[in-house]
Amino acid sequence: MDLPPIEPFKKRLAELDVLMAAPDYYSDQRRTAEIGREHQKLSELIALHNRLTQMAAAIKENEGLLADPASDADLRMLAEEELVTLRVEFPKLREEVLVAMLPPDPADARNTIVEVRAGAGGDEASLFAAELGRLYTRYAEIHGWKVEPLSSSPSEAGGLKEIIFLVTGSDVYRTLKWESGVHRVQRVPVTEANGRIHTSTVTVAVLPEAQEVDIQINPDELEITVARASGPGGQGVNTTDSAVQILHKPTGTIVKCSDERSQLKNKAKAFKVLRARLLERKQEDERQKYSAQRKSQIGTGDRSERIRTYNFPQSRVTDHRVGFTAHNLPQVMEGQIDDMLAALAEAEKTEKLKALTEATA
Repeated sequence: MDLPPIEPFKKRLAELDVLMAAPDYYSDQRRTAEIGREHQKLSELIALHNRLTQMAAAIKENEGLLADPASDADLRMLAEEELVTLRVEFPKLREEVLVAMLPPDPADARNTIVEVRAGAGGDEASLFAAELGRLYTRYAEIHGWKVEPLSSSPSEAGGLKEIIFLVTGSDVYRTLKWESGVHRVQRVPVTEANGRIHTSTVTVAVLPEAQEVDIQINPDELEITVARASGPGGQGVNTTDSAVQILHKPTGTIVKCSDERSQLKNKAKAFKVLRARLLERKQEDERQKYSAQRKSQIGTGDRSERIRTYNFPQSRVTDHRVGFTAHNLPQVMEGQIDDMLAALAEAEKTEKLKALTEATA
């Protein structure tokens, strides 16, 4: 069947059976959930593999029957009919098995921190940053996810220099991870008297939420400062030193949060963003090691990569990584990006399946 061996998966399932039978299995809810998900995935894989094995045996048996001139004519006719169906279904089931064998990304099921920042283009970039922030908020609402604002920095033009928020829900990171990179907008700014099209950019970073067990932060490596919050938060925000800035000295990473009136709440949110950024650095190091062996054609995760263009005069949006183009820009800006994300997910699946089959060839 030209597949990776199933034995390691069966061995791992047996190990999980032992863990699930242990007296302390339910003592850690997070670990219990992770083991349960892995057990279910492996059980489904092995069931699919068993079906594929049975189908391969049925194809071989029917082909043997047709090759035997002494076989009964009625049986030969039934075998020929069955073979037509089996030969159509076999490659589909084989791909299902291969997909189930792909190693899962442990971050896929995590909640996600989305950071949107104005890039080149001045006021126009800040306006589009605010629009992209709204796009992702609308997308989250459509999918029943919850959005929690973490930090924002308004621009004088009424846009946003930066907006950071946490999205919680089912498979958030797996869905939104494609959005990391440079988003380019082409349109006529409202301030443009001659009707010329301007090009601006906005950068997006999609970070899986980090747990304390993922990233150990040494308090001695932090410099935490507080200041009086400023901005359009109302007078209540301006009466206390509630804004918090955290500097992680080893990496030079700086996080600021000032959206809450409470200094403690801003500090908690800042730590959440800091952990996510440090986890991203750690994962990027791993990606660099992997890409030295094999360069992904999808190109997720690189903030400097231009991934998409939004052309307002033509109502066109193009994702440059997979050549996906749609002419429904108003709907896209309302959060309707499922088709584009599906094309990216399919491209990633194809690339991973190619790597898996090449490794076993």
